[in-house]
Amino acid sequence: MIETFHAYGVDDLSLYDDADAAVERIEAIYDESVRIVRRAFTRFVAGESDEQPLPTFYPFVGIVVDRARVHPEAPIAFGALHDPGVYGATLTRPALFRDYYRRQIGLLLANHGVPVAVGRSRRRMPLPFVIESATADIRHDRVDALQAAFPLPDMSSIDDSIANGTFRSAPGDPKPLALFSAERVDYSLERLYHYTGTSPEHVQRFILLTNYQRYVEHFLEVARAELENGESYTSLIEPGNVVTPNPRLAEEAPQAHHPRHLPQMPAYHLTRPDKTGITMVNIGVGPSNAKTITDHLAVLRPHCWLMLGHCAGLRRSQRLGDYVLAHGYAREDHVLDQDLPLFVTIPPIAEVQVALQQAVVNLTGLKGREIKTRMRTGTVATTDNRNWELRYDELFERLNQQRAIAVDMESSTIAANGFRFRVPYGTLLCVSDKPLHGEIKLRGMANTFYRERIDQHLRIGLEAIRILRDEVGPDALHSRKLRSFDEPAFR
Repeated sequence: MIETFHAYGVDDLSLYDDADAAVERIEAIYDESVRIVRRAFTRFVAGESDEQPLPTFYPFVGIVVDRARVHPEAPIAFGALHDPGVYGATLTRPALFRDYYRRQIGLLLANHGVPVAVGRSRRRMPLPFVIESATADIRHDRVDALQAAFPLPDMSSIDDSIANGTFRSAPGDPKPLALFSAERVDYSLERLYHYTGTSPEHVQRFILLTNYQRYVEHFLEVARAELENGESYTSLIEPGNVVTPNPRLAEEAPQAHHPRHLPQMPAYHLTRPDKTGITMVNIGVGPSNAKTITDHLAVLRPHCWLMLGHCAGLRRSQRLGDYVLAHGYAREDHVLDQDLPLFVTIPPIAEVQVALQQAVVNLTGLKGREIKTRMRTGTVATTDNRNWELRYDELFERLNQQRAIAVDMESSTIAANGFRFRVPYGTLLCVSDKPLHGEIKLRGMANTFYRERIDQHLRIGLEAIRILRDEVGPDALHSRKLRSFDEPAFR
């Protein structure tokens, strides 16, 4: 096996049949490359330079599986390869992904009964992915020297072709073992702080996305009450990495340095040590933000993301404050058309749908026919036009043909990106207006609606996450319907 990967340009290889030992070696390779970059940058700032390219390579993990070792009937939807061949992936930030890497490598070892190879890839670490502010204070006359001395991000080699199902291994390269390369992961990790105002290590594996700040305000009330009275969560992290610890579970003092301005899509994290807490992100309005944030959150391999927001109800039988559970999506948002063509169906995830409906029952007390009258299921149409109501004649026919029950600007995008990135997804919206029937969102109506519904809607989302985490379980949540024919083994 070592000779096989040497031929692919991987050096300093060792074989491991123990996941802990493999991850330890991955960390050692990564940390050594980081030290080399930091030392070289310190010399560069001091006016010195390195004549030779820096040996700062990402770690690599690979496996060779012959036909006798494939495992087409693995008990869960990930962690196994279904075709013989040579597979590999570059890895990054092992301190952040330690538990994830340990689990994925452990499943490979258990399912195929052959060791994994760990070594140094031929992909060099870009300087900004190691030292975030490295290029901030460089004089203009030294930019060329910086580019000659250090690798910088090469966007021509950072893409989503594996996730999109369009990737084909070049001659001499192994098949992919993971959806994302190390550089693609690092790129998103850097962008997450920019957009959310919090470091990626705080992001939890269950995520709520909303398009209204008032949901965040209610989330913060719930989170602070949980820290004051409960023992399920260890801390609340707010933009600026402001930390409020649970006094019964941590001895650290609160860290309060709120940023002067909120970021574009502020994130709030109710944390657990195993990352199974809850992250809430206010993504604002529109499919562009919805795609942007889920593009980057996906590299952290969430167990689920749910959309909680407002929508326009399209049926006369709907009332303001009714819920809409999306079973289908009409994609009029356009932002993912090149990555996920419109001929691709976005299926509902059964476990998520059941959990959301059960959460509505648990929080509202509705039963039987009552639940069907106050929570409609059906198609949500997502548009990129905030004033879609002004195109009434054109859209009435289109929405009627789609059998849509609601219109919003984010849900289809979030679901489509969940499908694309194999992240289980769901949508529960609340009807805030009915423009096709003359009930438009005016100030007085909106204030009454906000008072009565937002807190309940948020708590339904939190209850759905509790069901998915504690009753369904993450392994059962990751559905085979999200997997492709040639699916990489890493979840």
